Amino acid sequence: MIRRSQFSIALALFMIAAHAYAAITVTDDSGATVTLAAPAQRVISLAPHVTELLYAAGGGAKMVGAVSYSDYPAEAKQLPRVGDNKALDLERIVALKPDLIVVWRHGNAQRQLDRLREMHVPLFFSEPHHLEDVAVSLTKLGQLLGTSSTADAAAAAYRRDIAQLRTQYANRPPVSVFYQVWDQPLMTLNGEHMVSDVIALCGGRNVFAKLEPLVPTVSTEAVLAANPEAIFTAAPGATKPDTTLPKLNTWRTWPSLKAVANNNLFAIDGDLINRPAPRIAQGAKQMCEDLDLARSRRKSGAP
Repeated sequence: MIRRSQFSIALALFMIAAHAYAAITVTDDSGATVTLAAPAQRVISLAPHVTELLYAAGGGAKMVGAVSYSDYPAEAKQLPRVGDNKALDLERIVALKPDLIVVWRHGNAQRQLDRLREMHVPLFFSEPHHLEDVAVSLTKLGQLLGTSSTADAAAAAYRRDIAQLRTQYANRPPVSVFYQVWDQPLMTLNGEHMVSDVIALCGGRNVFAKLEPLVPTVSTEAVLAANPEAIFTAAPGATKPDTTLPKLNTWRTWPSLKAVANNNLFAIDGDLINRPAPRIAQGAKQMCEDLDLARSRRKSGAP
């Protein structure tokens, strides 16, 4: 006869073993259910921000491929390349035998996504729109990778960074902001984009938040009519707050524009502000500091 203590130990071991092989199910950013029979061991990233998320979630050792511009952290530069956001190397993806592919929902061509589905490899669609979504993505990817302790710690650290910025800046006097994505044609971001979340976090106001689609085209006349107090753009590599790019300098043609009159033309490292990954907290910190600089440049009595 098995003693009660022996039975309890045997039952506990059985439960641990059963849990170890239990299926893992999460919901991705498209609302689809993603189920793995066991933690992923061979993962491919199809977007630079996804690569950053996977490494931060503790999955670096499990990655077998990534797209071009997956350059952070440094180890990611050594991963085999499987194409870019315009075209994927489907043959190489098949050869790498992934058991999970993390896809950028709006960055990868639909036709090629259909081909990926035909491979019957689980796909996780990543499309974070809000600052909190970065932490949620880390947690979900950690579950799929079997690295929840690392992923949860990264999510908590990220949330602390964002909360600190919100506490410090959210109640500052508002600053109207135009975020310039491109100059020809002139493009910006609406209120559904994460950059708009960053602007609000810092006490700013996106002057084109209500436009559609996510990346709308606007006219120079519309920007002049909105008369933003600060204009931002992304730069290739870190820049100082008072450094402007040629595409921003064109605004100096209109010296009465508030952003020009107060010299509030700012460039931020694009990798820190445009990628919906943990480093966006660094980009947010830079934007918050720039907006505080814009406030300090207000003429006495100016809003």
